[in-house]
Amino acid sequence: SVSRSIRWLVSQSVGQCLSVYSSTCTFYRLWKLSPFLLLLFRFITVVAIIGGSKRGITPEQLALCETTLEKLAAACHSDAVFLRKSTQEDGEVAYYLIRSQQEEEEFIEVRIAVVGNVDAGKSTMLGVLTHGELDNGRGLARQKLFRHKHEIESGRTSSVGTDILGFDCKGLVINKSDGHGSIDWQKICRLSSKVVTFIDLAGHEKYLKTTVFGMTGHAPDFCMLMVGSNAGVIGMAKEHLGLALALSVPVFVVITKIDMCPPNVLQETMSLLWRILKSPGCRKIPMIVSSPDDVMTCALNFTSERICPIFQVSNVTGENLDLVKMFLNLLSCRMDANEHKPAEFLIDDTYQVPGVGTVVSGTCLSGVIRLNDPMHLGPDSVGRFYPVAVRSIQRKRLPVSEVRGSQTASFALKKVKRSLVRKGMVMLSRSVNPAGCWEFEAEILVLHHPTTISPKYQAVVHCGSIRQTATIIGMSLPHMRTGDKALCHFKFFKNPEYLRLDDRLIFREGRTKAVGTITKIYPCIPTSGGGGAAAGATGKGLSGRGSRGRGGTRKKNKSASATEASAKEEGQT
Repeated sequence: SVSRSIRWLVSQSVGQCLSVYSSTCTFYRLWKLSPFLLLLFRFITVVAIIGGSKRGITPEQLALCETTLEKLAAACHSDAVFLRKSTQEDGEVAYYLIRSQQEEEEFIEVRIAVVGNVDAGKSTMLGVLTHGELDNGRGLARQKLFRHKHEIESGRTSSVGTDILGFDCKGLVINKSDGHGSIDWQKICRLSSKVVTFIDLAGHEKYLKTTVFGMTGHAPDFCMLMVGSNAGVIGMAKEHLGLALALSVPVFVVITKIDMCPPNVLQETMSLLWRILKSPGCRKIPMIVSSPDDVMTCALNFTSERICPIFQVSNVTGENLDLVKMFLNLLSCRMDANEHKPAEFLIDDTYQVPGVGTVVSGTCLSGVIRLNDPMHLGPDSVGRFYPVAVRSIQRKRLPVSEVRGSQTASFALKKVKRSLVRKGMVMLSRSVNPAGCWEFEAEILVLHHPTTISPKYQAVVHCGSIRQTATIIGMSLPHMRTGDKALCHFKFFKNPEYLRLDDRLIFREGRTKAVGTITKIYPCIPTSGGGGAAAGATGKGLSGRGSRGRGGTRKKNKSASATEASAKEEGQT
């Protein structure tokens, strides 16, 4: 992997770079001594550890390696930013951040879902990070993130909100608030090489379905669990932690309000959090971050999903906020771009913009989508896909010409009514022959259920941006209880959906929670009428339409028999 990384860096540079380094032998001396460990972050962001992570090299060798690294980064149109230096057994070790200089429309995007119990300080934390102003202790910072009037009055988030934090190629924060307390997204994206998108989710129990939709539909790379130091891990914090673990999203914890919490209460909160993270259900390795060295250690090992960094911050005094920003700067996107695959775009929200028309937003899962590209949009209520064209594209309110895999964007569609578009639909390349499905099979693990689950049981299925009621029409077990695993056959209740094999899903109803993986899909045959849709999806999921049709037939039969009886009476008379 080291050789592949170095070869990739050289291949991205100008043509004479290899000959220059080979003539001076600097590059090959560096390779021969094996002091250069490279960890690629999406082929754009690299953390270079000069001297190895354990032994180290002499100061003369370190200076030579640093000079070579700076030349190599400059040839690759990148910046080598010094992070820190440490002393090891045989010498010194230096850490550098290598980040390519992005074009105006190109920037690295990392999505972080912010979850936690109500009143844990989620919106306040994001307001302080993105606007660069500390809180006054009474919720001043969170007012800049709320979208609705009732959120401002109650101080509680009820919808999925988003905000961004930009970093330039040298790791410095770009966000600067104007005089009115707002930030210009377009300016931040133009100046940033990396943009961190925060998905602010609701913490109250009655908004759990909104939180689940944000965790599944917005495809976050990481999850930031907020815990109030004075309240501890209570309420929905455990639910959100279990949700992140079920979706295999790496989690790091931020403990807030340490300025107003007594030391003994903070110690109790830390002890409880430590026990939860090390329990058999989590199996995490908690690590308290208190210095830049701890940040480097966590960032380099965070992709293993075993390390769980814990930050202790205060949004009023600003304590340890710089460590959180440094950690966010070193995170990388976990989703593969898959640019060689056909384009696939997942719709998680729709809008009607005056003067523009129908606008859809979501995440590009694979491929490349450009302006005026012809796409398939669907499935509709009977499983059909319609041809559409992309009129304009925006990323974080910045107009762009194309969108690649793992990026979020908004599309303005040509000649499409908003009533024909809904959450859960997809946009696919014309090279794909898509098909919706009413029925599918999934391997389900029941996390909690008060009694037993049997066939004909109904609950809400969350899979990506899909959120719809489904019925279990078949099971590999007669009954399912808490902790059981079985193969279940589902059928959607209202509309067919576009599913993919091996997708993760969440099955919930009240306090019932189950997770699973899709193993088999039954494509439906789209037709023009409702009767054809019922024929394309066998089973009892569409009995409503059939029963209404049969009910109309029975009414006609009754009226015909009544007419015949009256005719007989008249004949007898």
